[in-house]
Amino acid sequence: MSRVRVHNFSISLDGFGTGDGLCAEAPFGHAGHRLHAWMMATRFWHELGVVDMGDSSGTEGVDNAFAERFAPAIGAEIMGAGKFGPPGWQDDPSWRGWWGEDPPFHTPTFVLTHRPRPPMEMEGGTTFHFL
Repeated sequence: MSRVRVHNFSISLDGFGTGDGLCAEAPFGHAGHRLHAWMMATRFWHELGVVDMGDSSGTEGVDNAFAERFAPAIGAEIMGAGKFGPPGWQDDPSWRGWWGEDPPFHTPTFVLTHRPRPPMEMEGGTTFHFL
């Protein structure tokens, strides 16, 4: 039997991983990166290189140990349309996600959306499937 692991780095008390006002200029909405500040400060996040943090040091300890458990043993990623892009990305055929050409998932990634489109293969083993 397969295992399912639910892994969300941060979630607010009302059940959201972003704030209102999600847009291209504010990927986490009005809350900015406040929910995720702990993770973005870790050595893991700095070494991941998704966002240029200016160095590769980052913090260690419990937060880093938790962040390092992001990828091991993950066979697929499932995300909502808002994690893949800002409102309106479905109307932009050139939109390829927030992460550039080598997203950090390195596994099949399923984007739940009301507007399916053909799969998109990226570098590093990530293929986005829009369902």
